[in-house]
Amino acid sequence: MKPLRIGFLSTANIGRKNWKAILSSGNCVVAAVASRDLAASRRFIDDCQRESAFAEKPCAFGSYGELIDSPGVDAVYIPLPTGLRQEWVVRAAAAGKHIVCEKPCAANLADLDAMLAACRENRVQFMDGVMFMHNQRLSKIRAVLDDGRSVGRLRRIDSNFGTPNDEAFFLNNIRSDAGLEPAGSLGDLGWYSIYFALWIMNWRLPDTVCGRILSSSSSSAPVDFSGELVFSGGISAGFYCSFRMAWQQWAHVSGEKGWLRLPDFVQPFNSYEPAFELNEKTVMVPGDVKCPPGVDPFLRGHATAQDTRMWRNFANQVFSGQLNADWPMWSRQTQAVMDACLESACRDAPVKMPLPAPA
Repeated sequence: MKPLRIGFLSTANIGRKNWKAILSSGNCVVAAVASRDLAASRRFIDDCQRESAFAEKPCAFGSYGELIDSPGVDAVYIPLPTGLRQEWVVRAAAAGKHIVCEKPCAANLADLDAMLAACRENRVQFMDGVMFMHNQRLSKIRAVLDDGRSVGRLRRIDSNFGTPNDEAFFLNNIRSDAGLEPAGSLGDLGWYSIYFALWIMNWRLPDTVCGRILSSSSSSAPVDFSGELVFSGGISAGFYCSFRMAWQQWAHVSGEKGWLRLPDFVQPFNSYEPAFELNEKTVMVPGDVKCPPGVDPFLRGHATAQDTRMWRNFANQVFSGQLNADWPMWSRQTQAVMDACLESACRDAPVKMPLPAPA
């Protein structure tokens, strides 16, 4: 079987991380890279090829439209700024290209609905780039949550995701520009916390959402954000995300009989053998291979890392000829809650969640 041919729609830095994962996947390749500047596409390809080379050098394009129209591309990876994604997802879907879209998927739920509708109409697969959903430890965590003994009935979910940034970040990085990234830290970091909480809840939406912007950039993009989700049955979830906090990425799930904790829920400290804490004991989830001596186990892009598994799963789904309806549903549920968090923050009042139409 020929590998799935991926085209990168932009030369964003996050694409460099995905490049190696695609190389290690065994069933997909980077076939092309597009930028609005042909020279930038060529530089990006040359830089990535020096570190992790595909047997056939990817093509460089000087416009996004050229890549989307290329018969040598089966699927597109879209890490463009959130404010620009809708147009290019819709255009890619219309061209019959399958889509991996970075998060947050859209500026708002209405935009995402238009994107997902285009994918359904053109029978192309949509998947967001949340890598931890493809980590092997999630099946073990789900088994623990469902056994009725280890954690018991859920009561509370908490998470923090923060990154430290200097003033240059707020001057130059698009994540602090509300025009390009309207949700700021909520979209870049809080998306993961919302996603994780909804996964824990088997994708049930909360009844009520409260959000608060604690600080903003000069363009009014959220920098520090806190959120509270209240579910039926007395279960609640709280999260905090920040561009001004010491690096951390932990999640804690509390039940009536026990608890579990991930100090690294977004990116495992050991990508070869991820773990979690269960009632004061560490549960290891062995991978297919051990970390080689002298290699930092945190590094991604090897054959069994979650980012590689994401691309392998995506390609296998496309090759199956069937569309995975869960993937776009996960994105839509998360977008709906994120939008409600922002609405609550702007209104300074709790927001009752509507029942979104099925994606």
